[in-house]
Amino acid sequence: MRSGADAAGGGAEAIDPDVDLHVPAQRAETAGGRKWPVLAAISAGGAVGACARYGATLLWPTPEGTFPWAIFWVNVSGCALIGVLMVLVSEKGRTAPPLVRPFLGVGVLGGFTTFSTYAHDFSGLLEREEAGIALAYAGGTLAGAMGAVWLGASATRAALGRTAAP
Repeated sequence: MRSGADAAGGGAEAIDPDVDLHVPAQRAETAGGRKWPVLAAISAGGAVGACARYGATLLWPTPEGTFPWAIFWVNVSGCALIGVLMVLVSEKGRTAPPLVRPFLGVGVLGGFTTFSTYAHDFSGLLEREEAGIALAYAGGTLAGAMGAVWLGASATRAALGRTAAP
């Protein structure tokens, strides 16, 4: 898949290096019967990730009216792992077996991280008139998640002896 700049004749930037939309068989996930293995990988990974997140909330419950640290750290650590995974499977010509990204990226890490619980926690804090904690949670999660992706990717590149994406 190419960016809008590429489509307009500008520089080429691969958005998903595993998919080339110029190849008819790669235009749809259903091509060649590939849909079911991908969906199975995502489902299995999602179950693993969601169970891990649930386990984290059992180990570190959040008392009402306090900062939701468990979900904050779940989202931040999940984002760091997404940064690591994307460097390992897609930079410098690296590729992974076809089901690794759907299983780990979309499934496990998608099931582990959670926007819905984050939104529910934020809403609950506002309903209990804990606006300061709610705003700190909203801003802190956004900053922490974005920083974690960058840090995870940067640390992985450094560990692999690279300094920048291709």
